[in-house]
Amino acid sequence: MSSRTAFVTGASRGIGRACALSLAAAGHKVVLAARDLQKLESAAEEIRAAGGTAIPVSLDLSSEESIKQAFAQAVQQAGPITILVNNAGITKDGLALRMKRDDWESVLQTNLTGSFLCIQQVMQGMMKERWGRIINVASVVGESGNPGQANYVASKAGLIGLTKSLAQELGSRNITVNAITPGFVDTDMTAVLSEEVRQKMLASIPLKRFGKPEDIAGAVRFLASEDAGYITGAILKVNGGMYM
Repeated sequence: MSSRTAFVTGASRGIGRACALSLAAAGHKVVLAARDLQKLESAAEEIRAAGGTAIPVSLDLSSEESIKQAFAQAVQQAGPITILVNNAGITKDGLALRMKRDDWESVLQTNLTGSFLCIQQVMQGMMKERWGRIINVASVVGESGNPGQANYVASKAGLIGLTKSLAQELGSRNITVNAITPGFVDTDMTAVLSEEVRQKMLASIPLKRFGKPEDIAGAVRFLASEDAGYITGAILKVNGGMYM
């Protein structure tokens, strides 16, 4: 399998970090992007220790300038990016009735607009290479809805719609665009939930366990591979069966 350059957002922890490690293990050069360079460096060290190539870059998805700089730096150091994993995301939960405009805007800006701007940065390079993999990490709630998360759900549902439109736009250039919708995964983002909520969620999952970041990373690695060359516009549910 030929080595390519993958760019992973939100790669400092959780799902993003697991995706970066998995793509590196598959032989790709990996650009790890997030706000926290220190945490990125520790993930990069792990990849290098295993003999891989890892390049950490600072990325703030709420800033278009930061996005442009991050991709320019990545291409300069690692060559054309032909695999993009849009994984970074934030939550600012609250009932819609009381949701502040800022909490709505910032979640949409980071999760949806930020992902779109990242895609814009890699499209031309992928067209030139006539090969590309864009993988958007959405969420099970983007399909099922979830009370108290109108902003997050709207951003993730938007990502699913974006995936389908771009799959149609870019298919003729041999660029696939797919989304993964993780269910409940044990990460920093979910560690804050109460035991009661966790037990309730567990009861709704047929596989009777929460996901691990590696479960999502395995799906990303597959969609980035040659084996997934005839899959585009797909929404791959990696949720233990909690939503079918």
